[in-house]
Amino acid sequence: MIRLCREDEFDIICEIINDAATAYRGVIPDELCHDPYMPREELRQQLESGITFWGWVERDELVGVMGIQPVQDVTLIRHAYVRTAHRGRGIGGELLSFLRRQTDRRVLIGTWADADWAVRFYEQHGFRRVGTGEKERLLHKYWGVPQRQVENSVVLAEAGTNVK
Repeated sequence: MIRLCREDEFDIICEIINDAATAYRGVIPDELCHDPYMPREELRQQLESGITFWGWVERDELVGVMGIQPVQDVTLIRHAYVRTAHRGRGIGGELLSFLRRQTDRRVLIGTWADADWAVRFYEQHGFRRVGTGEKERLLHKYWGVPQRQVENSVVLAEAGTNVK
């Protein structure tokens, strides 16, 4: 079941993100892979910036989360994570499909370039990488991430859409 995450699930959301993000260890540059990957304060800032989390619930347990954030004229998919023990069962795809139906704006996704499993997942769901110059412009315009993260990221857009 997919439902809006509740405020009282903050710690669980943080736990899911940090559990799933262990996959980045040894893949992304060490200075970008913190422990924990997302500290509580950073998650709080992400929520305050307008990210809304939706979750996949099984047997009353939240096992996957994905955020959606309207920014200017687009919608960003943010922080898509499924608990390690629940991966490979289609949960991420269900969450992504659900969130895509929640907006009529263009959808953009940013992820780590070397996280080939994540890039492949989004490509399998109809997203395509944008070119390098466009990636840099979009990451600065919509995400505002540091240059080192820009250098190690990709942006994916829904196939067939033009991003301005």
